[in-house]
Amino acid sequence: MKKIVAIVLAIAMIASVAVLSGCSGEKKSESGKEKLTMATNAYFPPYEYYEGEEIIGIDAEVAQAIADKLDMELEIVDIEFDSIIAGVQTGKYDMGMAGMTVTDERKQSVDFSDSYATGIQSIIVTEDSPIKSIDDILAKDADYKVGVQLSTTGDIYISDDFDKEGKSADLITEFQTGNDAVAALASGKVDAVIIDNEPAKSYVAATSGLKILDTEYVTEDYAICFSKDNTELKDKVNAALKELIADGTVQKIIDKYITAE
Repeated sequence: MKKIVAIVLAIAMIASVAVLSGCSGEKKSESGKEKLTMATNAYFPPYEYYEGEEIIGIDAEVAQAIADKLDMELEIVDIEFDSIIAGVQTGKYDMGMAGMTVTDERKQSVDFSDSYATGIQSIIVTEDSPIKSIDDILAKDADYKVGVQLSTTGDIYISDDFDKEGKSADLITEFQTGNDAVAALASGKVDAVIIDNEPAKSYVAATSGLKILDTEYVTEDYAICFSKDNTELKDKVNAALKELIADGTVQKIIDKYITAE
């Protein structure tokens, strides 16, 4: 009798392992295709933003083109920008794509694809602002308040520069979105906002009384981030991205959203 019970228990354990193994396989969509989950922060036009309930923009279209190349079904998830890397690290999302700049600090946590676009950090001020360049903000006797989006490179760069110049970090206010930072500038709560140039153009066009300074703050490369444990997906995406850059698809998408001046 004990042997029979042991055999039944063994069979049950094998069945349980089989079920669990099936659950830990590739994520499948309703269409049967493998799902590609992209984490983003959809308040960064023209790279990602809402049109009605749909997230569109450069990153959304490039990601869709990559998914099509890989015969995968793309799912875009809108989360806070500073949660993207953590979500990718833990495997909650397959990749992060949000106008994300490659930095040495971020490379300690995630891997990056090849670059697919170049960004410029710009400074937004009010039209009557005495601020003419980053030098005015960093001057030792200046007490200008700066708004940034939390955990973006604008946040990182200005925080580092303030530290180097011995300026108080209290002069920097971190906001969850670029929208919030620009709204604070328009209402006089901060004196300048540091953000990527293309979103800056969109915000200035939508908000009267603001302008972008002619001087650039920093130039940087955008790329897609992946878990360091997911080199297979990174390599597949890189191969697809390389083809999409070579055949002009990526540039066509960028040109659709960014008009040459």
